Amino acid sequence: MVDTISDARKDLTRHVARFREQGLDAEPVLFGDRRRPEAALLPYEMFQLLLDLAEDAAIAHRVRERTETDDGTRVSLADVAAELGVDLDEL
Repeated sequence: MVDTISDARKDLTRHVARFREQGLDAEPVLFGDRRRPEAALLPYEMFQLLLDLAEDAAIAHRVRERTETDDGTRVSLADVAAELGVDLDEL
């Protein structure tokens, strides 16, 4: 169900209390003008979990891209340091 913006505002304290009590099990609150979903209010733990999942998905995407263009060439750290004039023993 989608709340109106005014209903979500009016019930904000109640929603936050429910989030504290239920944590990740709490249902998000969807709200928007004329009950069309425009925003979501969710427990902070769920927000953090979604950020972590989004980061994992972005990393997986980059790995797939790199795997597709990998030509198999490998360079050792020692070779790169020598090419750049860096003495690894001084680090």
